[in-house]
Parts: sequence; structure tokens; C-alpha cells
Amino acid sequence: MRGRLVVGNWKLNGGLRQNDALLSALRSGWEAHGGHRMAVCVPFPYLWQAQAALTGSAIGWGAQDVSEHESGAYTGDVSATMVAEFGATIVLVGHSERRTLHGESDATVANKAVAALAGGLTPVVCVGETLAERDGGQTAAVVTRQLDAVRSRLADRIDAVVVAYEPVWAIGTGRNAAPAEAQEVHALLRKRLGTAGREMLLLYGGSVKAGNASALFAMPDIDGGLIGGASLKAEEFLAIAAA
Repeated sequence: MRGRLVVGNWKLNGGLRQNDALLSALRSGWEAHGGHRMAVCVPFPYLWQAQAALTGSAIGWGAQDVSEHESGAYTGDVSATMVAEFGATIVLVGHSERRTLHGESDATVANKAVAALAGGLTPVVCVGETLAERDGGQTAAVVTRQLDAVRSRLADRIDAVVVAYEPVWAIGTGRNAAPAEAQEVHALLRKRLGTAGREMLLLYGGSVKAGNASALFAMPDIDGGLIGGASLKAEEFLAIAAA
């Protein structure tokens, strides 16, 4: 039994007062059951706030990125052990915005996944294709290349990773992959993961809302979601999680 997981990605959003209200509403509105789990990935400055608000609850918390380095002269970087000191258990690795806006390569993403595991965090490794790649029939080649870069580094530890398929063309656009389209890619990824993939969690991310979550999560290889903008609204995020 793989269980279910929804992860909220706040991106570059938040503020002390609004965070308090959101975290309080999530804590009071969420009850884990039947292997269903919820987590939020917040900006680094708010890790302490998530820890204070969610400790003792059924909701996990983590960061949106992590350095591939443990320590040293890397100004602005934050290591996995630093994140873990705030009680975090999860971290996003290789989100498409990091790949596109910060030039992160497949090798860098793989290094970050290794560093996350070494620091005691579960990396949520993001993979996905652009609209041009999709229209060019390259979806399978792109997502398997991105996944294989991590697999080659982690070998027998790949089952400690969560994989999130997030088609770049569906992030923040209001457009999402149809359930059958998303399932096709998830099935491909699970097959690529081999025996380990049978029990690994595969999430879908890309304009997931309360209105389409049930249909997406009903697909056999979609185990939950990586939720962006909708995770900033407690009622919407709770409704997605309930799906």
C-alpha cells in the first residue's frame, strides 16, 4: 500500500500574519487517515514558523530547495542539515522554476537529491516537459532523462525518493494535463523505476484544484499532488487533500 500525499508549494509567497492564519486553518482542518498525508514546503525564513505551528500535528513541513553542498563558501545556500534542524522532513528538488530560472542541470538536481537524503530529508524530485517538448513528441525522452540522472546517483536508495511529474506547460497556467494524459506519464515513470517504483509515491503537479483533484487522483499511478497556488488557500488545499 503506497499511501497518498499532497504537498503544498508556497513558492515566493507568505508573511508572518498570513502564514499564521493559513497554518492554523490547515492544522485544525486536516486529519490524516488511511495512509493519507499532507505537507507544506515554505520559504526558508518561515521554517521556524511552520515548525512552531505544526509540531504535534498530522502535517509535515519542509523547504522548496536545498544546496548540493553540506557546508563551505557557498553564499546564499542552505544545506539539508540546516533545514532538518527545523524539524523538516521533506524538500523539493529540481522544480521546473529552479531548472528554468536558475539554470539547474539534471546533474545538479541529482546532487541535491543525494544531499537531501544525506541530511535526513525526503527529496521530492520534480520532472516535466515544456510545451515545445510536448508538442515535439519528446515528453517520454525528457522525463526519463531527468529521472535517470537521479536514479544513476542513488541506485538502491531511489525508493527513498518521491517523484513529482509537473508538466511545465501546466504550472500556474490554469491548464492541466487530462487525467489520462497524466496517468500515461506516471505509468511510464513507475515502469522506469522498476521494482522500487511499485511502492514509491508519484505525485502530479500543474494547476491542480479542488475541481479536478478527484479525477486526477483516481488514476492508478497518481498518488497525490504537488500543489502550487491552491495551497495558499486553506479551504481549497484541504479540499484537494480530501480528494
